[in-house]
Amino acid sequence: MAKNELVVKSNHLIEASYQLTLNEQRVILIAITKIHRQKPLSSDDMFSIHAEDFSAYFDMDVNNAYQELIKVAERLYDRTLIIHQPDPDFPTLTKTKTRWISSIDYIPETGTLRLMFAQKIIPYLSMLKEQFTKYPLVSISNMSSIYAIRLYELLKQWDCIGRREVRLDWLKQQLEIENEYERMFDFKKYVIEPAITQINTHSDLTVSYTQRKTGRVVTHFTFVFSPKVPVATLAKPPRKKKLPIGETINGVLKTDIERLARVGESYEQAAERIKQQQLV
Repeated sequence: MAKNELVVKSNHLIEASYQLTLNEQRVILIAITKIHRQKPLSSDDMFSIHAEDFSAYFDMDVNNAYQELIKVAERLYDRTLIIHQPDPDFPTLTKTKTRWISSIDYIPETGTLRLMFAQKIIPYLSMLKEQFTKYPLVSISNMSSIYAIRLYELLKQWDCIGRREVRLDWLKQQLEIENEYERMFDFKKYVIEPAITQINTHSDLTVSYTQRKTGRVVTHFTFVFSPKVPVATLAKPPRKKKLPIGETINGVLKTDIERLARVGESYEQAAERIKQQQLV
């Protein structure tokens, strides 16, 4: 199963407040990749996720995939999210609370999960023309931290800038952990640092962070990030052609030139240097 499908979300959805389990999050993301980008999404559109596909997407034992989809089917319907400032034309509406989905079924004979998105969430997933974020599903497919996936999305939203500063209280609100990890040591140990490690290990970004204090209290985190450079594009010194056996340049044997040539040095330059050394 290919993992190059795109996740496309409105930025309102990227910055929504919610908490899902890892596999609930994965199910939602797979379903989002299946949305047709050229026609409107309807609340009657059904999306199917098979255990074999779920296993392939996330490198999971297929028997575990069956069990995890059963768990998702039992709980995902009750998960909600809060979308902040949902309507720019109605600024007094500060937030909207909605379910992710309007229905969910699990078919044990085929190991298939079927779901439909809730009506309120459809405008943030369908026919997006501006203020949206997209990324390849493969970038998060090997992450095991729910916070890594959320932080990755928040950074991809600012992909063209490569830097994002967020308030600590705002970030905890988006992750719905306002009353957890009250000690900064614990917040960094269990949320920030594992997320950064997994983003750097598994995604298409390289990320570092610093913290900023207001007075003596940490109030902000600043993330600096950039796309990873594919290994194939890294600059390499040009390969030298091997010389025919017995050939010499400026009286220096091929075997000596190939053995003693320095990085970036042409054979002619190496031959001249070796010859001068021999004359000393």
